[in-house]
Amino acid sequence: MTTLEPLKTLEPRKTPEPPKTLELSPSPESWTTVCEESRLTPGRGVAVLLPDGRQAAVFRDRSGRTYAIDNRDPFTGAQVLSRGLVGSAGGRPFVASPLLKQRFDLETGRCLDDEEVTVAVYPVRAVQLDPALP
Repeated sequence: MTTLEPLKTLEPRKTPEPPKTLELSPSPESWTTVCEESRLTPGRGVAVLLPDGRQAAVFRDRSGRTYAIDNRDPFTGAQVLSRGLVGSAGGRPFVASPLLKQRFDLETGRCLDDEEVTVAVYPVRAVQLDPALP
């Protein structure tokens, strides 16, 4: 005689979440698409061309927080902050310029090495896209 095992209950299949897109606000009334959130590598930056021709540097830290600051190094005038080293000092996230190594607070834009110097900071948000849209 054969013994039958009870049927296992199958859990419903989870539908993967559609990707989120990062946007930054270069001005109070507009948002600019950056890229899919998953394309950012923690601890690295990307440069974004803004509609007015300026550039922003967008970073994701290792805890998953995203920041956007001006990409122009105010000490050299070069568009390089997106290539800087991301770290933290006293619990504050910063990027160090790859040229002269000045550190800029990613939340305030203030230079940690010269308090009279700042770079612009831009709000960043992650937007869930509608998968039905093309």
